[in-house]
Amino acid sequence: MASISCCCSSALSSRSNLGTLSLRFNRVNTTRPLRRSLRINAEIDYINAEEAKRLVAEEGYSIVDVRDRIQFERAHIKSCNHVPLFIENKDNDPGTIIYRQLHNNFSGLFYGLPFTKPNPEFVESVKSQFSPDSKILIVCQEGLRSSGAANKLEEAGFKNIACITSGLQSVKPGMFDVVGSTELKDAGKGGLVQVQGKISAVLGTVLICAYLFIMFFPDQAEKIIALVPSS
Repeated sequence: MASISCCCSSALSSRSNLGTLSLRFNRVNTTRPLRRSLRINAEIDYINAEEAKRLVAEEGYSIVDVRDRIQFERAHIKSCNHVPLFIENKDNDPGTIIYRQLHNNFSGLFYGLPFTKPNPEFVESVKSQFSPDSKILIVCQEGLRSSGAANKLEEAGFKNIACITSGLQSVKPGMFDVVGSTELKDAGKGGLVQVQGKISAVLGTVLICAYLFIMFFPDQAEKIIALVPSS
């Protein structure tokens, strides 16, 4: 009887220990993701243009411009590092060719923007220039790309990241030393929109409609053109 009692006691003890271990394992798994999530949100500083200037001047932040090549060439902050989050898409598969043509007839025509795709080497390019402890200010034109770039770098282990909430379009003239043919706030403007404002926008709409009409209704377009008196 004593031996049976001992065996039962040890079996119960084993089950109890296993139960305790299982509870402890589950507690660890449920708390770790929460701590990681809080850490990510805490380490990206979203700031305005004035605070960005102070971080660069007083705390030694380096500027990383993640805009595309065309916007960067129009205007950029002197001595910044250009690492585009998106690069020009020159792929020639049938699907890409169709999307590129549509883009060039709308966004490309109105705003002078290139047809792009995500830069697969973005994180590695930044890593080749900066250490994880570097203080980095990420900028783009409207603030969306810089936010996405900041998240990628934070996930890659960078610890001191800031980005301008509303982008370079909120930077006042004279706030930074600028290289380019226009002000930072206007670097996102191109194509027909830049030429004549609202007039060019209306003209652009007319041209696009005419293009689509000729493309989809060539016979009717030819008849209309034939009605135009020749000089």
